[in-house]
Amino acid sequence: MSADPLDGSVTVAGCSAPAERSFLVRVAEGPADRKACFAVREDVFVIEQRVPVEIEYDVFDEDGADTVHLLALAGDGTPLGAGRLLHGPAAADRTGGDPRVGSLGRLAVVPAARGLGVGVALVRAIEDAARERGLTVMDLHAQTHARGFYERLGYTAYGPEYDEAGIGHQGMRREL
Repeated sequence: MSADPLDGSVTVAGCSAPAERSFLVRVAEGPADRKACFAVREDVFVIEQRVPVEIEYDVFDEDGADTVHLLALAGDGTPLGAGRLLHGPAAADRTGGDPRVGSLGRLAVVPAARGLGVGVALVRAIEDAARERGLTVMDLHAQTHARGFYERLGYTAYGPEYDEAGIGHQGMRREL
């Protein structure tokens, strides 16, 4: 895998034909992009992890000034991953109401793209979106099996582990 620091693209060798394929991460724009984000989340959370569909989606999945959806796409346009940034009033219940803190959530990568850097690229893009909005801290609720992934990206666990949707979770934070 190689990254181009100028355009944020990542080339992944051996992903599928052709032999090299790039992916990019960008802000989801419009209904088609949000639909792609939701398709990734449905594959990962609803189908793979058996999260009930009625709790997977919430009011923050609609257009809102305090919500930013990000989408990872293969070079051929196939959705590979998605994530979401909540900030301002939308994030208040997750951040203690601190306006400097954003909430990273709904991070999902389709099974075929795991291990290729898609998750890391999504997290970094969400952090960049947070900085652009003047945020200085990122908070997230990690599934406990993903705690090591977030620790490698500079996040520190806090508080007790808890259950959400039948899956163990851990609060984590990082200064941006």
